[in-house]
Amino acid sequence: MSEQSPAPAAHRETLLPGPWAWVAALGVAATLGLVFLPSLGPVVAFTTAAAAMVGAAVGLWLTSARIEVRDGELRAGRAQMPVRFVGRVKAVTPERMRALRGPEADARAYLCQRSWVPGGVVIEVVDPADPTPYWLVSSRTPQRLAAALERAKEASSSAGPGRGEPPTSS
Repeated sequence: MSEQSPAPAAHRETLLPGPWAWVAALGVAATLGLVFLPSLGPVVAFTTAAAAMVGAAVGLWLTSARIEVRDGELRAGRAQMPVRFVGRVKAVTPERMRALRGPEADARAYLCQRSWVPGGVVIEVVDPADPTPYWLVSSRTPQRLAAALERAKEASSSAGPGRGEPPTSS
């Protein structure tokens, strides 16, 4: 008997920084090599700069949030939520994102947002045990994320007990 492989993700996105963040991080790392050039010579300076640039690139990659809709779950950054607890989902404009993470923010909301990603999605949380009213999630493709969540909700509700829905007691 062979194990069934997991279903592919309905939506997957990594919120990597924009080009200017990469240029700045790598530039600062390269500058570190210049610090060592006068006193320790070009070999140490080049090695230090190369190591710092690799470290900066790895750091930017590892700290980038991942957004995924898969196997009846939404994962945004380090948080995850079964799609059965997803209520209304709405893709929002960059202007609305700024308002929702600023003056109109609810302190109880979960934010997985990156300032270099202008758009996003507001996801209502309908879990009665969770005080979080909504998730605000940055996305470069907010319409695709919202559509993937809607499809996952439909699949979860039609799957019945054992696939996203708790069993009903008789």
